Amino acid sequence: MVRKHFFFSGRVQGVGFRYQSAYYARRLGLTGWVRNLSDGRVEMEVQGKESVIAQLVLELKNTSYIRIERVVCENLPLKEGEDKFSTRFTY
Repeated sequence: MVRKHFFFSGRVQGVGFRYQSAYYARRLGLTGWVRNLSDGRVEMEVQGKESVIAQLVLELKNTSYIRIERVVCENLPLKEGEDKFSTRFTY
């Protein structure tokens, strides 16, 4: 089990990125959150098996109306007791 902190750049706002992220994450059994940033990027924290998180990112990259040009990722400590994936408001 790992927790990852992502920043996605490209055509990632106004295209349903947060909705798709939440849909895929919930379907894959991941927890965490996603939100738009005022600079045009999308920020996400996600927790689960590393291979399943990789599958989430692949699903997003393969979504036709989303164009991810850059991904920045770092590891975070696990967040105990988190039980859902949520969409947050723009920061």
